[in-house]
Amino acid sequence: MERLYPNLILSALENVRYPGNGKNIVELGMVADDIRIDGSHVSFSLIFEKPTDPFMKSLLKASETAIHTYVSPEVQVTVKAIVPEAPKTAKAPILPGVKNIVGVSSGKGGVGKSTVASNLAVALAREGYTVGLLDADIFGPSVPKMFGVEYEQLYMHEVDGRQLIIPVERYGVKLLSIGFLVDRNQPVLWRGGMASNALKQLIEEADWGELDYFLIDMPPGTSDIHLTLVQTLAMTGVVVVSTPQQVALADARKGIAMFTGDKVNVPILGLVENMAWFTPEKHPDERYYIFGREGGVELARELGVRLLAQLPLVGAVCEHADNGCPIAAEDTVMGHAYLHLAHEVVDAVANRNMTAPPTVKVELKK
Repeated sequence: MERLYPNLILSALENVRYPGNGKNIVELGMVADDIRIDGSHVSFSLIFEKPTDPFMKSLLKASETAIHTYVSPEVQVTVKAIVPEAPKTAKAPILPGVKNIVGVSSGKGGVGKSTVASNLAVALAREGYTVGLLDADIFGPSVPKMFGVEYEQLYMHEVDGRQLIIPVERYGVKLLSIGFLVDRNQPVLWRGGMASNALKQLIEEADWGELDYFLIDMPPGTSDIHLTLVQTLAMTGVVVVSTPQQVALADARKGIAMFTGDKVNVPILGLVENMAWFTPEKHPDERYYIFGREGGVELARELGVRLLAQLPLVGAVCEHADNGCPIAAEDTVMGHAYLHLAHEVVDAVANRNMTAPPTVKVELKK
């Protein structure tokens, strides 16, 4: 057997033609540049455009036969097929016009999370920012009531060939909630998958447009809906709401641990201590610590997260929410308290965007 060399192999493979076009596999560029010769053993690869090429097996066999016919029957031949990976097309961002996506979360229900989210949205809008608010609390949507739009009908219009939901707009805030789509007097009896899909629709199939801040009123606790949100959206960070009560703080700790864990990994922008104290309207200088004193302050210090605000328990906040007029829309003491919270959130977002957020290690107490 004569000495083997690559050109001898290529010459033999010029006798193998691709069925249908009459050209051989060498001129078609199908022979990869990985020809290896080791004594009497020859190995090489053929390049196919698709893994479903109908002639793949026959060409591999024909190539082996060509080496035996035109070089030597004693040559040991190893030939394999390779299919180059198609370049991955970058996915278009889901909300390309949104600069910052901020979740408002709580470890448990009843701490005023939706009230904080609604008033924060209005306060940001009052400061001149374009704001959207998604009520992602699928099983207890309350945002429509707080904005006085619970009887609103949703409409759609066409944008770039797509039919998109038009968010309701009040107090300068674009709003969407599952509460617009279900009977407000009936419970939402959906499994997790149905709830997650409904939520994706409100995000991906709505005309949110250009927004400085897209706030998401998340369900309380930790659930697959939280995972759906962080897997669907590139979130800027999360604001955690809690009362000073130890039970609420324990759940807030779990919520922070979820967001900072490896599976979620969303920065904590800060903690809001809601209902920090009770102040009678006629005695604004008096404070009664109904749910404990500065528990949120201590938790923020312990975990190294920012304390964004301490908000008192004031009856007018509840009255305004029930009447569909968030108190942040008015020039009152509480209205200015929410404006202060808005400033803190804007500052926290700016710091998060300029520098990598510090790692917060949360150890759950037994």
